[in-house]
Amino acid sequence: MALSRSARLGALATAAASFLVVAASSAPTPGAPGLGDPYFPRLGNGGYDARHYDLRLAYAPDTGRLDGRTTLTARATQRLSSFDLDLQQLEVTAVRVDGRRASFTRDGDEITVTPRRPLAEGRDFTVSVTYGGVPQALGGPIVFGSAYGWMRTGDGVFVVCEPNAASTWFPSSDHPADKAAYDIRIKAPRGLTAVSNGRLVSTYDKGGSTYTHWRESKPMATYLATATIGKFDVRTGRTPGGIPIYVAVDPALKNADSVDVYGVTAAVTDHWSRVFGPYPFEETGAIVDDMPQAGFSLEVQSKPAYSAVRDESTIVHELAHQWFGDSVSVAQWKDIWLNEGFATYAQWLWAEHRGTRSAHDSFLAGYRARPADSPFWQIKVGDPQRDTMFASAVYQRGAMTLQMLRERIGDPAFFTLLPAWTKRYRYGNADTADFIRLAERVSGRQLDDLFDTWLFTPGKPAL
Repeated sequence: MALSRSARLGALATAAASFLVVAASSAPTPGAPGLGDPYFPRLGNGGYDARHYDLRLAYAPDTGRLDGRTTLTARATQRLSSFDLDLQQLEVTAVRVDGRRASFTRDGDEITVTPRRPLAEGRDFTVSVTYGGVPQALGGPIVFGSAYGWMRTGDGVFVVCEPNAASTWFPSSDHPADKAAYDIRIKAPRGLTAVSNGRLVSTYDKGGSTYTHWRESKPMATYLATATIGKFDVRTGRTPGGIPIYVAVDPALKNADSVDVYGVTAAVTDHWSRVFGPYPFEETGAIVDDMPQAGFSLEVQSKPAYSAVRDESTIVHELAHQWFGDSVSVAQWKDIWLNEGFATYAQWLWAEHRGTRSAHDSFLAGYRARPADSPFWQIKVGDPQRDTMFASAVYQRGAMTLQMLRERIGDPAFFTLLPAWTKRYRYGNADTADFIRLAERVSGRQLDDLFDTWLFTPGKPAL
């Protein structure tokens, strides 16, 4: 069939308009400089999904200088003209994308990288950043008023980064919603031990330095990464259940208290594997450093890091985080009770397991100890706000919420729910609404009123 001249011109115009629409829709655009977390809007970065970090670090304890090259493998989630990385304080000297030098600019903690050519949506790419300087710990009210992050010790460095300090020592998409696998290679002065996440791949001495390579093959949030360096006595083996274990203890603390870190870690890991579901990582363990200035411990993935806080209950708490926080990570920081409330409740469960006090009695003790006019009851646990995200209510009232849930739905449903939660969101992210939905599905009960009362309504709930 032949078309008239006017019809042919109309068809050409339509085709041209369609081409312009397609071309416009596929034009490269910059990735967002943050993931929009209400507490930390510029943490994390849009336009790509982090897949793997290769960190190569050289640290000089005498000067505090860190020199590094980080290579991030990522997948573009849009057609990218540029993308961002989070990096605080340290100086960037070179950036390469897929091995080719790329231009970059800096706006505070944001590094904007512009590759020579746009990156196609769905394409894997690498970005390598060479950088250096003297990392500084962060401070402020967030973590109990303590310093946190990259903290120098008498013989090295203690690295604990929740919630936003990973980017003080390596460029990253620094938000738990963007998890990745890691290879971490550390050069330190000979005689010091470098401890990091996952399994030890290799360690050797050359000249005056020790080179150590760690590999975490399971997805990990940036704040859970560590590169702790110092003098350590190391003990390795397997738990009675067969899980590899690596415990590093600062010799200055070896006789400081009576807790058997190795033995407790092994026993607790095996017990939680029965209660919460299979242990999610390749190795369990601990890093016990002489760092009383930190005043807290952290659930570093595969090896919780303990500063001046070292007792059985703390070990119980941090190991519970391997399931609640590390394997199943928060979608946004406002969901932090899913980490801290669960780990605190694990302490109650451990006391119940040991026969010292029931979880019900632990609940009552905390409930009765705080009068109705206490500021404790004014924290909205399901959205505690940034500067109070680690308030005691997030821990204790979060645990109380779980005890109320247990008593509402009964032990069979409750102890079905916990491993169902860790299985469903294993190595991923979830939020409070996800937990409520799963609790209702497992129990067959409508639970909105319970969670609204205990997580989102200020004031002391009536029993």
